[in-house]
Amino acid sequence: MENILEFIRTDTFLLALVGIIFIIFMLYIVNCIKLSRIRKEYKKFMEKIGNGTNIEEILEKHIDRINKTIAKNDELEKFCVKIDSDIKNCIQKVGIYRYNAYKDTGSDLSFTLALLDEKNDGVVLNGIYSREMSNIYAKPVQNGNSTYKMTEEEIEAVKRAINS
Repeated sequence: MENILEFIRTDTFLLALVGIIFIIFMLYIVNCIKLSRIRKEYKKFMEKIGNGTNIEEILEKHIDRINKTIAKNDELEKFCVKIDSDIKNCIQKVGIYRYNAYKDTGSDLSFTLALLDEKNDGVVLNGIYSREMSNIYAKPVQNGNSTYKMTEEEIEAVKRAINS
């Protein structure tokens, strides 16, 4: 142990230590030069891939476009959900039944028309035709039924609408 301590105190140890530090410093300079070359080659490579523009900029623009597209898709999805909920209240089912209300008219000129939405809510129209006049009556329909008494023709038109 004392031999080691004596060697550390000598000039030879100091010269060896300076030599090692010099070698490490030279290796550091060589590595810095190599790293600089690699960075230049990387930059040239990226510019070649990007047709003269920096590929990092291209990727950033692309990511920005993707984020904008995702936002637009979310907006469109919300809009489609709204349309789906709105369409449930639109007329989706139509049923018509033609009949002869009076024997003297000679043809099926009277009609019953049912207009219903997805929940079978809507209206049933009854158009009665005779030689002297023509009348149209409307009755509300909820869940395929009306609070008013419906005729056989109106019931048939509602059934046709529900089954359409």
